[in-house]
Amino acid sequence: MKPILETARLFLREMEETDWTSLQMIHGDPVTMAAYEHAFSEDEIYQWLQKNQQRYKQDGIGLWAVILKDRNEMIGECGLTWQPVENRRVLEVGYLFNRNFWHHGYATEAAWACCDFAFTELGAEEVYSIIRDSNEASRKVALRNGMQKQGQWIKYYYGLQMPHDLFRITKEQWQKRNKLKKMVYKTVK
Repeated sequence: MKPILETARLFLREMEETDWTSLQMIHGDPVTMAAYEHAFSEDEIYQWLQKNQQRYKQDGIGLWAVILKDRNEMIGECGLTWQPVENRRVLEVGYLFNRNFWHHGYATEAAWACCDFAFTELGAEEVYSIIRDSNEASRKVALRNGMQKQGQWIKYYYGLQMPHDLFRITKEQWQKRNKLKKMVYKTVK
C-alpha cells in the first residue's frame, strides 16, 4: 500500500486487511483502550477497520496505519476524520498506538504530520482533537502540538457518559508554530 504521509521515522498509509494482527494488539489491549472503557472484540475491531476503509472512499481521509520505517511495522494509527460535536462537524486528528511504542514521540510526530496535511493539502482552517478528560497521555500530545483546550463535551459511548475535552489549533496558530518546529513531513504522491 502506497504511503500518504512520511516523517523522519514514520510513514502513514491506509489500513488494510493485512493489518489485522497489529489492530488486535492495539484495540484488543484493555490498557491501550482504557479511554474506551473496554478492549474491543474481534467483531468491533473488524467494524473499526471497515469504518476507516469506508472513510477513505467517502472522505479521502481516515485513520491511517502508522508504520515505523526502520522495522516496517504497524505501531499505531493516526489520521483525520470528521466528527460530530454538539451541532456541528469538526475535522479531528486522532491517534491510538500500541502501548509497546508509547513514550517515544511517535504520536506527536504522526499527529503533527496530519495537521500539516489538513492545513496544506485539505485547506482546513482549524483541526481538533477530542480527548477523554482522563486520557492524560493524549492531552499531552495535543498540547505538544500547540493545541489549546476550547471546552468540554459529553460523548455517549458504550452506554456511558464520557466527558471529553476539545482541543483545537487554527491554521494561523499552526503557521506560527510550524516556523519554529523542526519536524518535516511530506505528502507522498
